[in-house]
Order: sequence, then structure tokens, then C-alpha cells
Amino acid sequence: MSDGTGRGGESLLFLTDEQLKKGIEAMFFAYRGFTADPDLILDDYGYGRAHHRAIHFISRSPGTTVNNLLSILGVTKQSLNRVLRTLIEDGLVESRVGTRDKRERHLHLTETGQILEADLSRVQRDRLRMAYRTAGPEAVAGFRKVLEEMMDPEMQRHFRLLKESGP
Repeated sequence: MSDGTGRGGESLLFLTDEQLKKGIEAMFFAYRGFTADPDLILDDYGYGRAHHRAIHFISRSPGTTVNNLLSILGVTKQSLNRVLRTLIEDGLVESRVGTRDKRERHLHLTETGQILEADLSRVQRDRLRMAYRTAGPEAVAGFRKVLEEMMDPEMQRHFRLLKESGP
């Protein structure tokens, strides 16, 4: 497949604008579905997707620093501080002073935060599991490859680090 053709011999190098538009539309609709179930859960807490992303990445890397989270999420410090302040005040995240560098703040989910994260990730895993089973292993591998190729180099680095450190 590295010669620019798909399994059926069709050219992948000359995708038409119309094919690409359909792919873009599919991503918009898939994202809408992927976020719909967590959005319902987040609504009960008065949270949005920024809270969800913070909870997700704190869960994936317990003890991550605020600066690392800023880099992963690509948001302003002010925006992240608003989200973290809410999560900390609501007892979902705790911020601990660094042992080596007292200026660093290390983020951890509390037990309540872990419960919310489990609920949020469960509904997304269920949706992905159903789609993956329907599409099959070859499509899943191709989908993962496309997603990774769409990432900027810095995001690929973060993704690789999470993959290496994850269970």
C-alpha cells in the first residue's frame, strides 16, 4: 500500500475535492456523535468539552503538570486556569506542589473525578467499540493511521508518549 494505491488498486494520490469534502463531513458528523453522550453527562455538572479534555488527560497522566496540559490542549493559560479552578473547587481535581520544583503544580483526579472520567470514557469507548466491531480490524488500523497522520508533529509526540505510558 505504500505505492499510493489502496487494496483494490485504486489510486489514493488523486483524491478528488469531492471525496475530501465527504471525508470532512464524515469527520464533523462522527465528532458530533462522539461528543454527544459525554455532553449529556457533562451537562449535569454544568461542564463543557474543555472540562472533559482536561479530565481525560489528567486521568491518562496522573501528576501531569499544568504546563504539560497546556501544551497538550493548546489553550491559553487563562482558559485552562478557569477550567482547572472549577474542577478543583468542585473536588474533581487536586493540584499538588512539585517535590523537585515548588513552582510546578501536578494535577491528579480525586476519587470523584475518577468516577466522572470513568463515566465519560465508558460512553465513548462503547461508541468506538461498536464502530470498530462493525468496520473490522483492517479499517480500524487504517483509521488510526489517518488520525495519526493528521496530527501536527508536536501532537504526534504527545500521542506517542501517552501510548507508551498507557496500560
